[in-house]
Amino acid sequence: MWLCPGQGAQRVGMGRDLAERFPAARDTFAAIDEALGEPLSRLMFDGPEAELLATHNAQPAILAHSAAVFAVIDFGVEGVVAGAGHSLGEYSAYVTARALSAVEAARLVRRRGELMYKAGAERRGTMAAVLGLPTADVEDACSTASRAGVVVVAANINAPDQTVISGDPEAVLKASELCKTRGAKRVMPLKVSGAFHSPLMVPAASALRLALDKAEFAEPAFPVIANATAEVVKDAARARRTLSDQLTAPVRWVECMQRAAELAGEDARFIEIGPGAVLAGLLRRIVPGASVVSLGTAAEVTHFLEAE
Repeated sequence: MWLCPGQGAQRVGMGRDLAERFPAARDTFAAIDEALGEPLSRLMFDGPEAELLATHNAQPAILAHSAAVFAVIDFGVEGVVAGAGHSLGEYSAYVTARALSAVEAARLVRRRGELMYKAGAERRGTMAAVLGLPTADVEDACSTASRAGVVVVAANINAPDQTVISGDPEAVLKASELCKTRGAKRVMPLKVSGAFHSPLMVPAASALRLALDKAEFAEPAFPVIANATAEVVKDAARARRTLSDQLTAPVRWVECMQRAAELAGEDARFIEIGPGAVLAGLLRRIVPGASVVSLGTAAEVTHFLEAE
């Protein structure tokens, strides 16, 4: 089963070694550069970091990295149970399922990032990671901190004791304080340009729906697990809808990985493709004993191919 990372995994230098080592990766970066009309790969390889961190650049950069790894190690659809991706990584998962081409996915993710940034500029929002507190307690704190015109919600349910909250700055601050009083080990404000996966993204979701409707979206060759609902998506129409809903709904990653484990069975192998190894770490916490490997560097990919 394919796992594809989301925003936060980007770093200057990402993908350079893949492009140098593998022609398929180099071709993928070149195709995405051409589709976007600018040298995204140069920004990935050389920075500057501040520009790479911008939402409209970070999102297609992470997708490009995942797509480049996939282009090198793709072993077809036979035996693949499903795909899943965290937030923007869900688009990468549809690339593995042949529902989106890498360039079409990059265009969509670029548009997604632009819309999210615009929504954040029009209504300032923020996010914070809450560590060491059960999700139910975090959700209760968000409910208490929200009031008419000011909202905070659980946005990313990453692990049973790791939840990201999102919303209006005043409400996020209040909810953060409540989480601390309820026993959270740590609450970390995040450097983001908006309140992602919250009601503050409604304008972005509406515009993204139009872009998704126009995109060349084929029927998935295997199911993709939707962030917003943890359902198994098997058709393009439902994929479009869940991807647009994703902007205002929480990333139900715990439920997604539990569903993945049910689908895959005891002998399943999970392969994380793209920068970092965050999803592998989360999977091990959600599904103890899960077999997972992270492939992001040329060395990791080479070792994987040699072992196959």
